Amino acid sequence: MKAPPFDLVAPTSIEDAVLALAAGADRPGGVAVLAGGQSLLLDLHHRRVRPGLVVDLRRVPGLGAVDVHGSGVRIGALVRHRAFEDPALVPGAVGRVLPVMAEHVGHPPIRELGTFCGSLAWAHPTAEWALLAVTLGAQVTLRSAAGTRTVAAAEFSTGPHATVRGDAELLTAVDLPLPPPGAGAGFVEHRRTEASFAAAAALVVLEVGDVSVRACRIGLAGAADRPVRATRAEAVLTGAPVTAESFAAAARVAAHEDADPRAEPHGPVDHRRQVLSVLVRRALVAALDDTARAGGEEAA
Repeated sequence: MKAPPFDLVAPTSIEDAVLALAAGADRPGGVAVLAGGQSLLLDLHHRRVRPGLVVDLRRVPGLGAVDVHGSGVRIGALVRHRAFEDPALVPGAVGRVLPVMAEHVGHPPIRELGTFCGSLAWAHPTAEWALLAVTLGAQVTLRSAAGTRTVAAAEFSTGPHATVRGDAELLTAVDLPLPPPGAGAGFVEHRRTEASFAAAAALVVLEVGDVSVRACRIGLAGAADRPVRATRAEAVLTGAPVTAESFAAAARVAAHEDADPRAEPHGPVDHRRQVLSVLVRRALVAALDDTARAGGEEAA
């Protein structure tokens, strides 16, 4: 099927881009943003969206950078998925887990075209980058002709393929906080086939002392209609001994108290809870193993 007819503009500055969005917001069908286009082009050809105007960002300078600073990393709107396959791109635990997560983002041609910020804007409930942003407590920057605002990643998605971004707003960047040195990260994903979207996933960032957990962040995908933090499980694990039993207890709490899964043809609720419990436990073990790598980096 061919895409419906639409007007296309290709601004060469952020200022012109937000003006074009403002002008197109009132058109029949509204306005859409083209960054990588990996999701938008498919939606256009299937006629799931029928915008009157498409704003192509690919000529806008300054949106394709990954800027690492002392406390975090800023990811511009045109940064492709493939950039995160490089383990040297970002330091510490996030840098080590990014390539692991990137391998699960579609296939190589998709990673060559699609963008990190575009994935957040598309808001698939089990998208890897949305899970990363929610787990780390990222901030999403939205710019319009009226000004700039930031939104916590946990509040950005309002459900499947729905966000708080207005039609006249442009998602220009995402800021990811970096965990402290010595932290470890673990990511585990389950999907029915190699070509499927994730059915569920777990991401853990872990800080451990000599015998106990100092701090942790546990993120879940496939546990609700958007990625969520498992805050009850985090509370159970923080201060607990680093043992298989404490990891299993936290995983049970994540699956049965933090998660609110929906029944689907391939995954009734009880099955989804069991899958999530297993994934959290495995992600915790992976994060613990990664703290050893973090110690090796510090020693070097």
